[in-house]
Amino acid sequence: MKHVRDTWLIFQYEVALLVRNPATVAITLIQPITYLLLFTPFLKSVMHVSTYGNAFQIYVPSLFAAIGVFNGMFAGFTLLAAVRQGVVTRHRVTPASRVSLLLGRLLMHILLIVFQAVVVTVAAIALGLRVQPANFLISLVLLSLMSVLSVSIGYDLVLLVPNEGSLGTLVNSISQPVSLLAGVLIPLSVAPQWVRDVADWNPFAWGTNGMRAIFQGHIGTNVVWQASLIMGVVALVTLVLSSRLFSREIA
Repeated sequence: MKHVRDTWLIFQYEVALLVRNPATVAITLIQPITYLLLFTPFLKSVMHVSTYGNAFQIYVPSLFAAIGVFNGMFAGFTLLAAVRQGVVTRHRVTPASRVSLLLGRLLMHILLIVFQAVVVTVAAIALGLRVQPANFLISLVLLSLMSVLSVSIGYDLVLLVPNEGSLGTLVNSISQPVSLLAGVLIPLSVAPQWVRDVADWNPFAWGTNGMRAIFQGHIGTNVVWQASLIMGVVALVTLVLSSRLFSREIA
């Protein structure tokens, strides 16, 4: 119970900081909304789908994955800033556990990513997207698992490379190929076979395909439970490793 209480307190602290700076949240919505408006017509043409509603069913889950991958992996910069400003040091001398210092921040990023996904979905619904509310909620659960994985990776990178200049290049070098192999721009179904074979080893690709199936109403297909299982296991393992690395480095 102590870990849960400490995690909740850190989460509240981080959310309060976020609420005091709404401009930051608004800025993070510019890119996904822009892609939603400008890239969907390209996708409709390439995929030869009949309506924009069908195109949104393909592309909105892709935007979910893109938000999860990029915002998650770049979350390490906020942890680095907290370390530089002494916030982590001040929290470290409190009775709060080391793991809670990490989990509270991670939950804040998951909340932010889910909020962005909700805004993107509302905008897409206004433009013609149709998705069952229950299916949408299930897709948010899968997105949350994806976010746990990406944020944990982002934290690992900043703990291993605590340098802003090198970290930016490193995160970009990892997130770009990961996102492309997840099919966040064009579904992997149109990719060459060798690309699909490589993507089978990318858990984010499974998450993207699972969310697409959910948005299209195919919630009972194998890819949905397979994506949930793969993302859940990989996210849990990565989170445990991140917690141990954080406890060791922030000693």
